[in-house]
Amino acid sequence: MSYFGNIAIGAKTTWKGMMLSIRYFFQARFGRKKEWVGEDNYFEKANGTFTVQYPHEEIPIPDNGRYQLHNEIDDCIVCDKCAKICPVDCIDIEPVRSPEVFGHTSDGTPLRIHAAKFDIDMSKCCFCGLCTVVCPTECLTMTKEFDFSTNDILDHNFSFSKMTDQEIAEKKKEFEDYQAEKVKAKPELPVENKEADVMKKPTTKPVFKPRIPKKK
Repeated sequence: MSYFGNIAIGAKTTWKGMMLSIRYFFQARFGRKKEWVGEDNYFEKANGTFTVQYPHEEIPIPDNGRYQLHNEIDDCIVCDKCAKICPVDCIDIEPVRSPEVFGHTSDGTPLRIHAAKFDIDMSKCCFCGLCTVVCPTECLTMTKEFDFSTNDILDHNFSFSKMTDQEIAEKKKEFEDYQAEKVKAKPELPVENKEADVMKKPTTKPVFKPRIPKKK
């Protein structure tokens, strides 16, 4: 191949590539109407622009998308498993025990602990989904809501507790009173029985010393 032959082949291939780009440009500018990305066969159409004008247009998000965490607090038994397994400690829970069962979840699990505080800091979340796996009542889920951007990082802290400060104080006082009544109702042994009981129970376990046979 001669010198000028190489130049001719280079010019030919360059012109061929430019014609493809020019044709695509005119098809995108004049040949296609603006369409919604959620329409059928949208991504199968070869001509025109595919730029999504966010936030006016959005690519369809699947229902099983794993993005923002959500807790259905009425089904939460405050077992603290999600907070313990979280690798980045983005879940903060404050439980308040109840002296009796005060309700049931949607699957029939009894509720014995109030959620005085259930906060999730999405600025720390690594979207691993471990908290949703260990949840026994499946009240903690990851939704398809992906855009929760804000100018203040504190707005990424989502609170799910429905209890007011007054209700929290009342429930704490109620459980403390229950514990105090439980201690009072416990019968006390007489002094003589206590001393006899102490004498019966050895303070330390006897040490067993194995016998080693002497060499003959």
